[in-house]
Amino acid sequence: MVWNWLRRHPVLVDALLTLAVGAIYVADAVYHHRYVLGLALALIQALALLVRRRWPLAVLAVVTLGALGTAIAYRTVVPLAGAVAVYTVAVYETRRRSAWATAGALAAMVAATVRSTDYASLVFFVAAWILGENLRTRRAYLNELEEKADRLEREREANIQRAAAEEQARIARELHDVIAHNVSVMTVQAAAAGDVFDSDPARAREALGAIESTGRAALTELRRLLAVDRDGSRAELGPQPGLGALDELVAQVRGAGLDVELTVEGERHVLPAALDLSAYRIVQEALTNTLKHAGARHAWVDVSYGDAEVGISIRDDGAVTTEPNGTSGRGLVGMRERVELFGGDLDAGPSEGGGYVVSARLPVGAGG
Repeated sequence: MVWNWLRRHPVLVDALLTLAVGAIYVADAVYHHRYVLGLALALIQALALLVRRRWPLAVLAVVTLGALGTAIAYRTVVPLAGAVAVYTVAVYETRRRSAWATAGALAAMVAATVRSTDYASLVFFVAAWILGENLRTRRAYLNELEEKADRLEREREANIQRAAAEEQARIARELHDVIAHNVSVMTVQAAAAGDVFDSDPARAREALGAIESTGRAALTELRRLLAVDRDGSRAELGPQPGLGALDELVAQVRGAGLDVELTVEGERHVLPAALDLSAYRIVQEALTNTLKHAGARHAWVDVSYGDAEVGISIRDDGAVTTEPNGTSGRGLVGMRERVELFGGDLDAGPSEGGGYVVSARLPVGAGG
């Protein structure tokens, strides 16, 4: 607490220090009957300490000359002001400059002590320089720690902002996939219901039931996606979909009028949750594009499990336009972003036998 007070009031500290040193010097001069020149030299050395922080080297020079003059005139040295000046130089100047300045002051003091035979004064100079150098080193170390802490805090804030941006992008991708797929299915079902509303009421009711179930499923996914509890963490409203839910997805798309065939090769095994969700969304987005844009009657979904990666392929027999299956827009961008998160590859384009194909390779255990 005392140290902090001293650091907050440097001008007051220097004024009190000057008064104390001046009182000691004046008392010494009066006691030894050095009234004119002695008092002048004493006051010069003491008053110089008022500006020691602003001009440490100049103050050291003035104090050293004053001490040297006192030694020559009276064969005595009072080392207090010199020790304070040396200490100040060591604290506020670089090590190289303070060492040279202190060496010069010591040389002058050696000459003075030869005249005064007061060799103990040299010890004060050396001790003051060592003390000041230690304090300067400690301050530099503390400043480095503060700068490091500030840098880490800035990096932490940047990481938080980056994580927030990534979370926003992730939610945007999820919203796009959920809404686009379910609305597409509902639109197809609504059109089918309208076509057979008068001629086949049973099929119309079936289509309306499919619209209702699709809407409920969409609402459930949206609640899971957007729900946040009071602590800001994501609410647990059920597991996120993965490749294990492809059967339900395929059944839903079939209900919308697209004949989909699902083939799974290799032994199914548990995948990282983020990768499993991304793989599911890629299939969902590709089938959604087929429903919306391709005019296809059939689609084939192939999933292959390997030890190091998962392969996905979605083909259809629809017509290829200048913007195949709508994948030149947000859908393809979202699929590519998902694949790149895991260091995988994605290809999309017309297939050799007609239609459109989207294929992705997702390394297991990478990225995300």
